[in-house]
Amino acid sequence: MKIIILAGGLSPEREVSLVSASQIAKALIGKGHCVFILDLYKGINDLSELTFCNDKKQIKNYKINSNAPEILNDKNLIGPNIIPACKMADTIYIALHGDIGENGKIQSLLDLNNIKYTGSGYDGCMLSMDKNISKMLVSHSKIKTAAWSINHKDDNLSYPLVVKPSNGGSSIGVSIVHNDNELKTALENAKKYDSTVLIEEKIEGTEVSVGILDNKPLPVIEIAPKQGFYDYKNKYQSGMTVEICPADISPDITETVQKTALAIHHLLHLKYYSRIDFIIDKSGIPYFLEANALPGMTPQSLLPQEAKAADISYEELCDKIAKN
Repeated sequence: MKIIILAGGLSPEREVSLVSASQIAKALIGKGHCVFILDLYKGINDLSELTFCNDKKQIKNYKINSNAPEILNDKNLIGPNIIPACKMADTIYIALHGDIGENGKIQSLLDLNNIKYTGSGYDGCMLSMDKNISKMLVSHSKIKTAAWSINHKDDNLSYPLVVKPSNGGSSIGVSIVHNDNELKTALENAKKYDSTVLIEEKIEGTEVSVGILDNKPLPVIEIAPKQGFYDYKNKYQSGMTVEICPADISPDITETVQKTALAIHHLLHLKYYSRIDFIIDKSGIPYFLEANALPGMTPQSLLPQEAKAADISYEELCDKIAKN
């Protein structure tokens, strides 16, 4: 197939997206596909420059810096000729993270132009991207999630608290706070990324994630940062976090977490693949954290590690996603 990998964009997660895209491109070439990485923000000025590549050596390598990039401010969310370029491919592999890539906007645009793409539709992306909405839906379905409020601390919430943009990923703009002064600073930081800020009670326990592939749960992965919490640096810098797959939890808890993840995947209208994150408290109860419609695909990303534990190579994983 001729595949355009849509990546980059204006999101503060653009570096993560570009690293994912380069790895995906090499994997798809390895499975016999021809690819072109298209930066959603930059676009392409001349369609004659769009040449599909089948040589891994021609794929540019990117890297993720230890700090999240500065927010880009531009009224133009997409660059020139994005839709005409996408129409030249057999399918679009969406490797975007955050913002327009995960909130359903790019999916809606592709739908309007009858362009085939990977992953979930606009509804699943919107519901999972907005942490407030996804927590409301999950809570209404009697699935445990930490108590929370929006923009202002509810009197019923007790420190420590986790403060995060309601729409965002890669732990950008996330803080753990222990008092009112820290809360004020954390709110100001989070509002740089989203006008709606989630304030939730911090659940102490084991952080795990469950990938969903072909609408079936993968092995559970356990996440243990060597210092602090699972922030941007600990996610993407090699050696900062210990990741154990399959997770060191009991078979009963494993089954519960996998069933809960799959239920949330369907509840949020996610399709084919996703990743659902939890904290398992000290009594063994999983608390939903968030859902990811477009999980990261960098060398350190969780979904590829879970797939590997299920005897699915990185190339096979990318190929499966591209074909669905």
